[in-house]
Amino acid sequence: MLIFAGTQTNTQTMQILDGIQLAKEIKQEIKSHVQEQVEQGIRAPHLGAILVGENGASQTYVDNKIKDCAFVGFQSSLVRLPTSITQEALIAEIEKLNADDSLDGFIVQLPLPKHIDQEAVINAIDPEKDVDGFHPMNFGRMALEMETFLPATPYGIMEMFERYQIPTAGKHTVVIGRSRIVGRPMSILMSKNGEPGNSTVTLTHSKTKNLAEITQQADIVITALGVPGFLKADMVKDGVVIVDVGITRVDDESAPRGFKLQGDVDFENVKHKASWITPVPGGVGPMTRAMLLKNTLLAHKKNNKL
Repeated sequence: MLIFAGTQTNTQTMQILDGIQLAKEIKQEIKSHVQEQVEQGIRAPHLGAILVGENGASQTYVDNKIKDCAFVGFQSSLVRLPTSITQEALIAEIEKLNADDSLDGFIVQLPLPKHIDQEAVINAIDPEKDVDGFHPMNFGRMALEMETFLPATPYGIMEMFERYQIPTAGKHTVVIGRSRIVGRPMSILMSKNGEPGNSTVTLTHSKTKNLAEITQQADIVITALGVPGFLKADMVKDGVVIVDVGITRVDDESAPRGFKLQGDVDFENVKHKASWITPVPGGVGPMTRAMLLKNTLLAHKKNNKL
């Protein structure tokens, strides 16, 4: 169990869910596993990525994935395409990767340019290589509690709960946000029959009335809104577990880069009521990248019948 120094309050000790440290441990485990396989003559896993356009955040994220691959001993490849590419041409590139037997899995970095239908692109990916876990077939397998590629961010949160031994069975979990990438899959995973899981889940969104009344009853709050500082201290009860998926650039002239990264949670005030809480940055983000590696390892296992 990972325990980190916390902040003493009047009633309890707040502990940080440290995604950076946990992701390092997971990547080291994967690295050791890959080394053993390579020594046995099994080829290293191979992760590919398609990057469309010049989005700075997407570029940074893909670069970090390539670095992660290098660290754990994966092969990696990157297909760079211009913003002006047509949907048909992009899908043709996807079909090339689908047919590449040397590639275990790949991702198409989102968001895509507005003229491209994201759903059509996701559907074009071979479900057996969809290590982002976004294809409808993989989403359906997740909902049926079958082995599949889980969306990386929800997967990372579930891994956090498991490794930090956060009790979830019988707890009331409130998920804020219903996106297909985080909120909706998170609600499915937290209610699944298993540990972590077995929660009673309330999925909230922009049309939810009396949201604060709902979050005040929550044992666990997972927020993925993208609204800086949205969750205030008076919206949660003492002892709550907080997972903050939101990450937004907020202008800050005092910061070296002219901005700071802020989560959905009013961290400085909420932390005094939380038993466990993720920081932003350094919480969920590193775990998302680590879970993409775990999904690629699963794809490699299937491809090599290991």
